[in-house]
Amino acid sequence: MRNWLLPEYVEDILPVEALQIEGMRRQMIDLLMVHGYQQVIPPLLEYIESLLTGSGSDMDLRMFKVIDQLSGRMMGLRADMTPQVARIDAHLLNCDGVTRLCYVNSVLHTVPSAITTTREPLQIGAELYGHAGLESDLEVQRLMLQCLSAAGVNPIHLDFGHVAVFRGIIKGAGISQGLESELYAVLQAKDISTLRELCVQLPAHTREALLLLPEFYGDEKVLADALKRLPSYPEVKSALNELSTVAAELNDYVDTIAFDLADLRGYHYHTGMVFAAYAPGCSNAIALGGRYDEIGKAFGRARPATGFSMDLRELARLIKPSIYPKAIRAPYQLKNAALENKIAQLRQSGEIVIVELPGQPQGSLICDRQLIWHDDQWIVKAL
Repeated sequence: MRNWLLPEYVEDILPVEALQIEGMRRQMIDLLMVHGYQQVIPPLLEYIESLLTGSGSDMDLRMFKVIDQLSGRMMGLRADMTPQVARIDAHLLNCDGVTRLCYVNSVLHTVPSAITTTREPLQIGAELYGHAGLESDLEVQRLMLQCLSAAGVNPIHLDFGHVAVFRGIIKGAGISQGLESELYAVLQAKDISTLRELCVQLPAHTREALLLLPEFYGDEKVLADALKRLPSYPEVKSALNELSTVAAELNDYVDTIAFDLADLRGYHYHTGMVFAAYAPGCSNAIALGGRYDEIGKAFGRARPATGFSMDLRELARLIKPSIYPKAIRAPYQLKNAALENKIAQLRQSGEIVIVELPGQPQGSLICDRQLIWHDDQWIVKAL
């Protein structure tokens, strides 16, 4: 094996794509900041106990682990930044009111999430802490859609679920934790035959409710149907009403909306509404989010929380790459104040100016214009 070969599902980002990704990153971070989201930069490496709290528990097998040579403790390379941001909110900022945080950086996975994805996603996201109402869910959902729009992704399809529907049925029926885990697993796998087997011993109304969940997928009519046919537990009714409100509020922000009441993604840490964005040309979700009010509990400070995240590298693949901008070639001259001022002006206006080094072949420059001295001034002329 040649020394320069990279590991599988790990790749370099070359100039054209790097420019595109950086442009998207700047647009999104600027957008989040003007909405009051403060940027944080957590470390790439920290003790594994911290990384595996809350949402991180689902990332255990996908996390690279190393031994800290200073303490002898196990450390992990982050596979998701959400637990880190929750730790920052709980202990470093320690604010009693609403806190809005955003982030962007690389995460590492031991295995890719899909056959076409990288093991080093460039994760960008936003988290809102300290507010338990539906208003904060709507805020982060709108922000996610605005970020995708700023990146040039359209049309966008949104899928919504709500873990409280399943939890409400489980709680109302008094189902044991062991059976709950089995039911969760088969619903996630959409394994209807095994679901029927597991439900055989349950009361008729509970069995019927659980078997109905996979059928509740579609537009807003699904919610009305579920409200009629599912048990009228308070948690279930409240969840369905929240989904209905979201549909009404986001109709003008997105192309299509669907609901999946059997979607239990992130069930172990999500506590309310979950959502995923999809776009043509990608079979996987391009952005994910939801409510996870218990995540801070592991850090000794449970706070309501909701947020979203996405992979900038995955987004870049959906958008036709732009051509790398051409530069202006400038001659190499020492102590030429007029030339230096002209170069500074051009760069300040956003132009790329490359000073031609002595002996540099002209063909190696990515230039389509040049600076020349004409009529006692430096002007830009096409090559």
